[in-house]
Amino acid sequence: MPTLLERTRGLLLPLLLLGAWEYASRQDAAGAYAFVPLSTIGAALLELLGNGELLVNLLASLARTCTGLAVGIVAGVALGVAMALSARANRLIGPLFHAIRQVPMLGWIPLIAMWFGNGEFSKVLIVSLAAFYPMALNTYQGFHHVEQRYREVGQVLVLSRRQQFVHVLWPAALPSLCTGVLHALAFAWVTAVGSELFLASGAGLGNLMMNAEAGSRMEVIVLCVLCIGLLGYVMNLLFTRLSRHLLRWRPTR
Repeated sequence: MPTLLERTRGLLLPLLLLGAWEYASRQDAAGAYAFVPLSTIGAALLELLGNGELLVNLLASLARTCTGLAVGIVAGVALGVAMALSARANRLIGPLFHAIRQVPMLGWIPLIAMWFGNGEFSKVLIVSLAAFYPMALNTYQGFHHVEQRYREVGQVLVLSRRQQFVHVLWPAALPSLCTGVLHALAFAWVTAVGSELFLASGAGLGNLMMNAEAGSRMEVIVLCVLCIGLLGYVMNLLFTRLSRHLLRWRPTR
C-alpha cells in the first residue's frame, strides 16, 4: 500500500515551480509583467468563469479537437490498413503519403485558408490532418509487422480473410494503434490551438489568447496555457487507462 508521500510526490515539482513563479513575480515591475502573480491569475480565472468566457472558448477548442481527432483517426486507420494489407495500394499511395507528411502542419494553414476560408471547416481539417499522419503511420507499422507465426495460425485454422483480420491481425496490431492514438492526440491539441491563433475567428482558447495579447492581459494568456496543458493531460491519461484495459490480455513483466 503506497504511503501518502509516495502518492503525492508527483506534486513536488509543480509546487516548486509555482513557488519560483511567485518569487519571480515579486522582484520588480518587469518580473511582475512576465511572471504574473498567482493572485492575479486567480482573479482572472474567477472573472472568466463568472462571465462564461472561459467555458465557451474551452468547449469550442475541445469540440474542435475531438472532432478533428475522430476524423483523423478513422481516416488514418483506413489508409494504414490499406497500405499494410495491399501491396498495390502501398505502391500507389505510399510514396505520396510519405512525401506529403514531411510538410509541417503550420505550412498547410495558409493554403487551407486560401481554399476554404478561416471558418470552422478549415480548423477541423487542420486538426484532422495532424491526427491522420501519425495514425496512418502507426497503423501501417502495426499491421505490416504482425508476426508470421500469428498469420500461420490463421491459415492452419482455415480462417477466412475477414476472420483473420478480426481475430489475428487486429489484436496483434492493437498496441501500435494505441500508440498512434496517443501521438495523434498530442498533435491534434497543438494544431487546434495553432489553427485558432492563425485563423482568428470564432471561439477557442487560441482566439482568447490573441485577444488577451492585444489587451496586454498576460494573466489570461497564462490561464489559457494552463487550460490547454490540463486538458491535454486529462485526455492523455484517460486514453492511457483505456488502452491498458484494451490490452489487458497481453502478458506483463
